[in-house]
Amino acid sequence: MNINNTPRIIISRTDSIGDVALTLPMCRWIKVAFPHATLVFLCKRYTKEVVQCFSPVDEILILEDIETASNEARKAQLHGDIILHVFPNKRVASWARAAGITYRIGTSHRWFHWFTCNVRVPFTRKKSTLHEAQLNFNLLIPLGLQALPSFEEIQAVESSFSIPKAMSSHVGGYVVLHPLSQGSAIEYPLSSYVALAHALSQAKWLVFITGTASEGDRIGAAFEGIPGLENLCGTCSLRELIALISNAHALVACSTGPLHLAGLMNIKAIGLFSSRTPIHPGRWKPLGMRSIALVKDPLCPRCASQQECACISEITVDQIFRAIQD
Repeated sequence: MNINNTPRIIISRTDSIGDVALTLPMCRWIKVAFPHATLVFLCKRYTKEVVQCFSPVDEILILEDIETASNEARKAQLHGDIILHVFPNKRVASWARAAGITYRIGTSHRWFHWFTCNVRVPFTRKKSTLHEAQLNFNLLIPLGLQALPSFEEIQAVESSFSIPKAMSSHVGGYVVLHPLSQGSAIEYPLSSYVALAHALSQAKWLVFITGTASEGDRIGAAFEGIPGLENLCGTCSLRELIALISNAHALVACSTGPLHLAGLMNIKAIGLFSSRTPIHPGRWKPLGMRSIALVKDPLCPRCASQQECACISEITVDQIFRAIQD
């Protein structure tokens, strides 16, 4: 590949908050390898607040704006030298080709990339033992990456993540519990979260419950009456959620977006996981030097045989409480 000294490089990651968070380390590699590059991040509107906090990114393109643009306007928005299809999206790949981007890089394991990408990297995620953030680096091999980094090499990202000014009067000394996941992960029992909230309250921790409005409906009155606890479900914008997490002592959740946000900010991100492939912590543990992944049994036979398993529910409240306190 013949890359100029000031390339315009687009990273396309048009899915969820957690996936966007785990794509950010490769942005930092690009800025080190190509210090004069203009780095553009294409994402959905609702994840924009996350990308805006990450200093290596120079510009942000919003998927919904490109979707509604005319063909000529879309081509102008997508002008660039390189696009990396981190999340394979058939429409985005077609638009990038129509825009005449010089190098269009994607995995060879998506059939539509054979018609839309002119640089195809042979790797698959489905059965890999590598972390999701490591897997993303495969797409940088055509740009000169010699070997995939270890998880430890990409774990510390907080220095590049600029926290917005807090929009809450609460500063430190509290724990955030994010009980639900919108289907992105196997969930820990709500009754166990309630027991954990009681234990934290008795230990004089302030506790905040977070989630979407619909998740708040599912949670209902489960946490009512617990001293020092406030249910914020459906009340926080993403920016406000980032600010809230940035001042927390710890956040507890299964593998979902807020857990990965806590990892980006080097908050104690305590993830509750199954050991089943491909949802095990080796693949989805949050970034950050203080992140913790809890599983009941790393060698769970049902998980190992890819059977449905509820072993996550056997992680004890005491285990989580001790991880918060340590």
